Amino acid sequence: MPYIVSTVNVNGVRAAAGKGLLPWLARTEADIVCLQETRADDAQIAAALAPALAEGWVLAHAEPGVKGRAGVGVLSRRPAKSVRIGVEPASEFVGAGRYIEVEFDEVTVASVYVHTGEADTPRQDEKYRFLDELATRMSTRTGAFVIAGDWNIAHTERDLKNWKGNLKKSGFLPAERAWVDRQLASGYVDVVRKLHPEGDGPFSWWSYRGRAFDNDTGWRIDYQLATPEAAERAKQAVVERAATYAERWSDHAPVTVQYR
Repeated sequence: MPYIVSTVNVNGVRAAAGKGLLPWLARTEADIVCLQETRADDAQIAAALAPALAEGWVLAHAEPGVKGRAGVGVLSRRPAKSVRIGVEPASEFVGAGRYIEVEFDEVTVASVYVHTGEADTPRQDEKYRFLDELATRMSTRTGAFVIAGDWNIAHTERDLKNWKGNLKKSGFLPAERAWVDRQLASGYVDVVRKLHPEGDGPFSWWSYRGRAFDNDTGWRIDYQLATPEAAERAKQAVVERAATYAERWSDHAPVTVQYR
């Protein structure tokens, strides 16, 4: 059965709902939408997405562990067979709102929000600990599995415009990029890069500062990594970049992949 998976960091679901997320949900052809940085508890996200839920979308959500930070969810056209919140049951991140895994008949989809981090600080150490746990979880997955989200890592020089100015900054550190290398070496496929093998980008995040969006000075940090069984079905990928700065409802754009 074909399906379409989209992923987007909404930068606060309540704000995004008021800026354009709801109309986007009303017109998208996606079957599954992974959300990151909802910054809302279960009641708040249900209220923000009430019109979409009334139209038939089904929500699975992992609340943030800290108010106003993180939170991940999965919207789907039909109920899931099972939902898993957190990477590991005994993890320090189990209640952080950074990982949710939703199983359907033909595919299991996870929504992940990796820490922003800050080089040479405890925040970066925390990011690495989360990535270590995430890699362990990913190594156990078999069959058709897609893990989508905001990874806060630009993998190669092609994945951010100003790579020379970010060589020592979180998001483009050698250890972070090597972590992505290891996941790809283990068999995971970056399906957007697979379908867009030439050129820079396509970027999915642009700072609100200056003219980053207008100049396309962006980062490609929103990925869909898929097991070979799922990746071989990926046939088209697009970053749904807003036509103008004024039409943005997040600083990220949805990354949408069609699977045969």
